[in-house]
Amino acid sequence: LSWCIYPCVSLAASGVSMATELRLANGSTRCEGRVEITHDGTWAALCDEGWGLAEARVVCRQLGCGRALWAPGGSHFGQGPGQMWPDSVSCMGTETALSACKAKPWSNSTCHHGRAAGVVCAGNSEGDQVRLVNYGSRCAGRVEIFHNKQWGTVCDDNWDLLDAEVVCRQLDCGRALSAPRGGQFGRGNGIIWMDETNCTGRESTLSACRARPWGINNCYHGEDAGVVCSDSIIPEPVHLRLANGSHRCAGRVEVLHQEEWGAICDHGWDKQDAEVVCRQLGCGMALPALEGVDFGSGPPRIWLDNVNCQGTEPALTKCQASPWGESSCSHGKHASVVCSGSAASSFIPIRLVDGPGRCAGRVEVFHDEKWGTVCDDSWDFADAKVVCQQLDCGKVVSAPRRAHFGEGQGPIWLDDVHCMGTEAALSECRTKAWGVHGCEHGEDASVDGLNIRVSLTETASIEFSCPSMGR
Repeated sequence: LSWCIYPCVSLAASGVSMATELRLANGSTRCEGRVEITHDGTWAALCDEGWGLAEARVVCRQLGCGRALWAPGGSHFGQGPGQMWPDSVSCMGTETALSACKAKPWSNSTCHHGRAAGVVCAGNSEGDQVRLVNYGSRCAGRVEIFHNKQWGTVCDDNWDLLDAEVVCRQLDCGRALSAPRGGQFGRGNGIIWMDETNCTGRESTLSACRARPWGINNCYHGEDAGVVCSDSIIPEPVHLRLANGSHRCAGRVEVLHQEEWGAICDHGWDKQDAEVVCRQLGCGMALPALEGVDFGSGPPRIWLDNVNCQGTEPALTKCQASPWGESSCSHGKHASVVCSGSAASSFIPIRLVDGPGRCAGRVEVFHDEKWGTVCDDSWDFADAKVVCQQLDCGKVVSAPRRAHFGEGQGPIWLDDVHCMGTEAALSECRTKAWGVHGCEHGEDASVDGLNIRVSLTETASIEFSCPSMGR
């Protein structure tokens, strides 16, 4: 018998206080079992009516057990003690605790003990436990894995974004933003458990990836692998925008401080700094950083100077810089950025709309001062891969057709798109001429990325939503 108890906040369900504690009972490990909550000091099992992966995700997240693998009903883990309650719990799947989900009042329960809800989470074995440490967020830091009753690190030989994607998924931390190497989050202690890790990106746990045998390596802790996941981004008090560009993803970098917009000096400004700006604004990857007055002279105030980013930070304010307002920079020396999501060079602006996040939805492109859709004639996985690459959205889950995310409006700009899958932008793929097609909006093309991304506003006055697991 294994229990996992987590004290949670009071849940109001139809005006009734629900649970003070949550646990998984009668499983073989701490991260699987029958779901039970307390009411008036007594444990009760949850009914499986309406129980599914969305509800299981919330339980696994709340208990720190990784992602949900299965949501069995029918008292799979045995019948619970005492009262069954409630008849129905309904979660979106993005809640941080079961207390945020909707539920029926206690008095309405008609469920019997043969219908207890259960959960199996990904972190359900010793070798499956991973954590990210030494950053201040559970979703970024040095990778450590638990094996043979002790925590150890992972060597960065062959470490890449696919390996990081698995870690982020296992920890329910969104998508992988970067896979830092070289002990960037400090050197660990003790044993180095994994080396030459080779994940496909689709594994549910890091221990399921190919690697050398446990503890076999030729590494030292200066090679400890790290991960930065999208959920490590936290709201920042500073606002960020790109000014005087032809599109929102290109222009002079400006920050809002003390209710005044100011520029950034380009002393030492490089591609790593630009990468952070593009990521924070949801504008894809940075093209070579620009210097000088490419986007005008800018505001009189220069807020930041000597900005020095590693390129993996989730926001510009996480980078090193001179104190606010301290600069010897002259006007005309302002930092600028051109991101892959902009119309610079051969890149056309694209977006995914009407989906559950910025990395899933109907494909739209910006041309002739108007947003329009893409016809699904010949639309396939390679085309979707290019869209995800341009938007910095990681791996593709699917390339839905026939207006999967609803019909768009306005022009249908592209038809018969033929990408190899290696292009940096959709505009580099072969296609018919602009606006030439035989389609209607019921044939609008779509993309579904591996994880739903962090939601950002146009000026990066940042709002945040939890990632889902896609459609």
